[in-house]
Amino acid sequence: QVHLVESGGGLVQAGGSLRLSCAASGGTFSEYRMGWFRQAPGKVREILATITWSGRLYYSDSAKGRFTVSRDNAKFTASLQMNSLKPEDTAVYYCAAAQGTSNWDSGYWGQGTQVTVSS
Repeated sequence: QVHLVESGGGLVQAGGSLRLSCAASGGTFSEYRMGWFRQAPGKVREILATITWSGRLYYSDSAKGRFTVSRDNAKFTASLQMNSLKPEDTAVYYCAAAQGTSNWDSGYWGQGTQVTVSS
């Protein structure tokens, strides 16, 4: 059982930056790839970025160029640095852990952290 806790959300003006963190406990961190997702009101959940234990990265078009995903395997944490934020980035942001190549829906999810970008 993996427990994930996100932090770092908040209110920021357009053009600003936020760094989200995800602390993991339980399980074997090296067995999991970590991902960041978001869901805005009335919209489907959107994948943003993922990172494997070895550091292989994936970015969606929404995240590419503005967001940077990282992980600290020694501290069992993952982070999402978000720059040049826009009002349309307003959403609840989630981190997730999926074992090996398994589907994200069968993995573990944090409770989410609200990010609000004002214009």
